[in-house]
Amino acid sequence: MQGHKAQGAQGQLDMEGALTARDRVGIQDFVLLDTHTSETAFLGNLKKRFSEDLIYTYIGTLLVSVNPYKELDIYSKKQMDIYMGVNFFELPPHIYALADNAYHTMMAEANNHFILISGESGAGKTEASKKILQYYAVSCPSTTLLDSVRDRMLVSNPVLEAFGNAKTLKNDNSSRFGKYMDIQFDIQGDAVGGHILSYLLEKSRVVHQNHGERNFHIFYQLVEGGEEDLLHQLGLESNCQHYSYLVQDECANVTSINDKNDWKTVRNALSVIDFDESDIQHLFGIIASVLHLGNVQFEADSKGYATLNKNTELRWVSTLLGINVQVLQEGLTYRKIEAKTDEVLSPFTVDHAIYARNALAKAIYGRTFTWLVNKINDSMENKEPSRKTVIGLLDIYGFEVFYVNSFEQFCINYCNEKLQQLFIQLTLKSEQEEYEAEGIGWEPVQFFNNKIICDLVEEKHRGIISVLDEECLRPGEATDFTFLEKLEEKMGSHPHFITHKLSDKKIRKTLDRGDFRLLHYAGEVTYCVVGKVSHGLSLLWSIIHVYLTDKLQFKSSLLGLTDILMSKEPWYVRCLKSNESKQPGRFDDVLVRHQVKYLGLMEHLRVRRAGFAYRRRYELFLQRYKPLCPATWPHWRGVAAEGVEVLVQHLGYLPDEYKMGRTKIFIRHPRTLFATEDAFEVCKHKLASRIQAQYKGYRQKGEFRRQKEAATKIETCWRGVQARKEKERRQWAVKVIKKFIKGYMTRGEAKTTDNSEYLAFVRQNYLNRLKDNLPKTVLDKISWLTPPPVLTEASAILRQLHMRVMVTRYVRGITAQQKAQVRPELLQNFRKILVIYIIYSLFQSVLICVSAAYSIAGVSVSTLSDSIIIFHIASEDVKQKGDLVIQCDHLFEVLTKLSVVANKQSAINVVQGSISFQIQAGKEGIVDFSSGQESMVYKDKNGHLMVVRTKTAQTYKDLL
Repeated sequence: MQGHKAQGAQGQLDMEGALTARDRVGIQDFVLLDTHTSETAFLGNLKKRFSEDLIYTYIGTLLVSVNPYKELDIYSKKQMDIYMGVNFFELPPHIYALADNAYHTMMAEANNHFILISGESGAGKTEASKKILQYYAVSCPSTTLLDSVRDRMLVSNPVLEAFGNAKTLKNDNSSRFGKYMDIQFDIQGDAVGGHILSYLLEKSRVVHQNHGERNFHIFYQLVEGGEEDLLHQLGLESNCQHYSYLVQDECANVTSINDKNDWKTVRNALSVIDFDESDIQHLFGIIASVLHLGNVQFEADSKGYATLNKNTELRWVSTLLGINVQVLQEGLTYRKIEAKTDEVLSPFTVDHAIYARNALAKAIYGRTFTWLVNKINDSMENKEPSRKTVIGLLDIYGFEVFYVNSFEQFCINYCNEKLQQLFIQLTLKSEQEEYEAEGIGWEPVQFFNNKIICDLVEEKHRGIISVLDEECLRPGEATDFTFLEKLEEKMGSHPHFITHKLSDKKIRKTLDRGDFRLLHYAGEVTYCVVGKVSHGLSLLWSIIHVYLTDKLQFKSSLLGLTDILMSKEPWYVRCLKSNESKQPGRFDDVLVRHQVKYLGLMEHLRVRRAGFAYRRRYELFLQRYKPLCPATWPHWRGVAAEGVEVLVQHLGYLPDEYKMGRTKIFIRHPRTLFATEDAFEVCKHKLASRIQAQYKGYRQKGEFRRQKEAATKIETCWRGVQARKEKERRQWAVKVIKKFIKGYMTRGEAKTTDNSEYLAFVRQNYLNRLKDNLPKTVLDKISWLTPPPVLTEASAILRQLHMRVMVTRYVRGITAQQKAQVRPELLQNFRKILVIYIIYSLFQSVLICVSAAYSIAGVSVSTLSDSIIIFHIASEDVKQKGDLVIQCDHLFEVLTKLSVVANKQSAINVVQGSISFQIQAGKEGIVDFSSGQESMVYKDKNGHLMVVRTKTAQTYKDLL
């Protein structure tokens, strides 16, 4: 549990700070009530806080809790974090503050503590206990071992509630037993184990419930939620109306309770607590036996004695408990009487038999509950021998008064009487010890000492319990009225004891002859003695063979509890009901006043106010109020006690208004503190302006400094980015220049990685210059730019293409008139030129002059996909040059156009292998055609022109 200071708005609202809101939300510590002896002022403050949903209020370190009967958002993990490690009065009252301070005090002083939670049924005691347990579970460190311990501590609650809680008129989940749980911590403060003690289980509820109340939850959970196979094994039906012990209340089903869901929770919890299946089966078998036992019916024979005609239910009891059915039957219908020589069985009447049956059912359930608590303790036991400290949680039902108050209620109220006595003693003791430790004189406190009532019950040979023992053990027939007569004889003059015989006429009207009345510290309670002595008779002993009565167990339990509490440091939670109808927002003044009285809150307040209303350590007092004195503001450099003395002198405290202890200042009257707090409020506004101005200046300076630092950082980063970019540019430039130089030096070599970029640059540069310096006419033969060596071939091709383009443009520009002017004698020499022109023009327009077409004797092409075409020229002139061999990329188009225009398709020869042609008259040449991996044209060794082309999918022959 590592403490930390609370953050946020709520963290700022400490105890003294809340004084400024006291007119609206009341005072959060009753010790600061100026009229602390006024019960009306006490209730008014409680009601004012309740109306603002402030359900917690302190009386010193005692916590008063008022049940709001609605959910409040004050128990979250965030709330737990706020209260961890914070001084007790530093934050508004809360159960987490009490739990946290009990823990830290235990760790600091290495001693044991306990938290006593008390109040009426429905006041919220069980919920308070859960909140404390959950706080320790969340705030402790998490390990596998600790998680297991915490899980078992937490899930023990629903199991104990199932077997020990019931619906009453005041509460749907009322604890019908007292529970004391020790949470064990190791030297590091980790929760490592736990142990539970149970007290005063209301066993009578097993066999009888008042109208509007239910039996213990587990019976309804088993019947309503139990699996079909399990119920069959136990001989039960899934209907509560079939069982006598569950229908007396006439409210077996309650809308606010989901028995089926609760059954699943209990089954899961039993597994977490390490109950094996055999334990679980045995446990529910015993619970089922109680239900069967309640259905056992007796009839009277002719002599009026009890008999069992149908024993089906008894057989189930015998089977589930493992008891011989005959022995069980005799135990329910007979009792043993000791004779001179032997034991004699005396038959029961029906009433006695019913009582014996119920006594057995209560005994079985009581023993089972004890066994269950022991099993839970085994699962939570810490076996490490290292030293451990503990914080105990005592959740026990409080002082209550019913229309009929039984022996069990007598025990409960007496227990509360003893706890009240212990409470006052421990409170007085702690106050006296603090005064002595601080060197302050203690002033005697007047309060009602209830020792006289405790003695009335427990005094040896004279107390009520001693008289009951004597009556149960004396020879002869003891009756309820002989017990009452003995009480009147022993304590007839006691001021807190009244019977019908001892009272006056007015009081006698309110008492039956079988009643006696005790004047408890919390009020008068009338107890009925009828049936009380029967609890001490041997009916139960003859059945379970154990000499144990309710009163003996009660006495030993109470003594053990008193010893436990006296050995530990106390913390208190007093729970109050705001109203009987469980309505949110309703505050019943009469009901709350009654609870305040019997819980002894006014007595505790008077003890706590014995002399001084307020006490604080010097450091805390000085830290808060130092602005009120120039000598202590803003810093006091000396001893804190001296600073406080200077401060209170400046404030004008009178000598009888305060005392200076060794570590604390004690202020006698709340009005003195309130005046100081009001002065502080006025001073705060003045200080706020000054502090605000200083803070704003500080903020502006800080903001300017942050902005300047940010600008410097940005500039530095930007300059760095720019410098890195410049460095990268320079490095890139160096690489480019080096590569360019190396490429220049190797420009004449074959293309490599080193000169590839340079050659690409040379080509790009040449083409850009060529684009701007192309010849403008076909007659310009000298202006073509000289290419670099790498572009010699490409330059020649480009020059040829450019010339063709210019020729095409020129031919297209010749008019008909210009053509007529051509001399006839030039026509013969021009014929070959015209053919070349026609073929060239076909590259753009695919037009062929008709007159030129008729001068061609034939055309030859190969079967390959080459672009070679041979025009065989018809001429009678021996001096005329021979056939025309040209390369044409549009071979198909030229041949097709020629065949269409001349209508001489047969004149086109497609030849495979070689083609002969006339170079000139009398001289013949040959062109050889072949296919290969790469297209090329060259002169072969035999003098033939060799044309090599790659094989394609389609040739001119294919088209034909």
